[in-house]
Amino acid sequence: MNESPDKPQQGNPIVGSKRCGLVALVGRPNVGKSTLLNHLLGQKLSITSRKPQTTRHNLLGIDTRGDFQAIYVDTPGIHAHEGRGINRHMVKSATSALQDVDIVVMLLEQDKFTQEDEFVLRQVASCGAHKVVALNKIDRLEDKQALLPALAKLQAREVFSEFFPISALHGSGLDVLREAVFERLPVAPHMFDADQITDQSERFLVSEIVREKLMRQLGDELPHRATVVIEMYQEQPHIVDIAANIFVERQGQKRIVIGKQGERLKQIGQAAREDIETLLQRKVMLRLWVKIKPNWTNDTRALLQFGYDKGH
Repeated sequence: MNESPDKPQQGNPIVGSKRCGLVALVGRPNVGKSTLLNHLLGQKLSITSRKPQTTRHNLLGIDTRGDFQAIYVDTPGIHAHEGRGINRHMVKSATSALQDVDIVVMLLEQDKFTQEDEFVLRQVASCGAHKVVALNKIDRLEDKQALLPALAKLQAREVFSEFFPISALHGSGLDVLREAVFERLPVAPHMFDADQITDQSERFLVSEIVREKLMRQLGDELPHRATVVIEMYQEQPHIVDIAANIFVERQGQKRIVIGKQGERLKQIGQAAREDIETLLQRKVMLRLWVKIKPNWTNDTRALLQFGYDKGH
């Protein structure tokens, strides 16, 4: 790896020089960005599933240690075929993050490099941030030497200064990546308190947890036609009372979410409630309803109503 000329000694940060900066995690859909963020922070913040484009919004995850504060931006997967309005929103969110960050970490999968990766690389190459690559899912490679041809091709592009083999899921190589990020942050005051891990509200995180359970249980039947809106969030002395609407586009999708005699919706609610209680560290009453909003994924007004396209 290349060494930075102002690199502080590990465990011996520059005295009196607080460092803080934005770090974009970018890549094609389903390459492991959200899993990486969660493991870097040491707790679950960004939702995950096996389905591409699970992440729909830029999500900040704040990693503070002593004088160092890395503000990670978990972005939606960048893809060339934008399609519906919600896809355009996701691509716009991801590419806009590249304009303002200090460091870009582009995730690739092992030794693979697809046309989608090439599209992402072109977006990354045009930004002025410090750029590195994280080669993810190396735990699936029996022979680590297989990475060498891919590394050689990437080095020949002269876009990235460093390359980090990692396994986001198993935590392999993350300490090295994390240290490298800290060391390359600009000298700047911290933007957030040391104990803060995100800028998002608890309401937003709750809605994302419910949507994760939908994605995990119904990903094949309901890929990206569902969203979750929190209608009520009341903190009572011994419990948090939450009511949420799940919006889909068609009657048939509503039947799928509810399931036979409401069983599937009940399972989604139970799984979501457990994770919400872990997040809030309190007892939770969660009530879910399923409603139809025709063509919401391609309706500008509906996208705004559901919290998409804000700031774009």
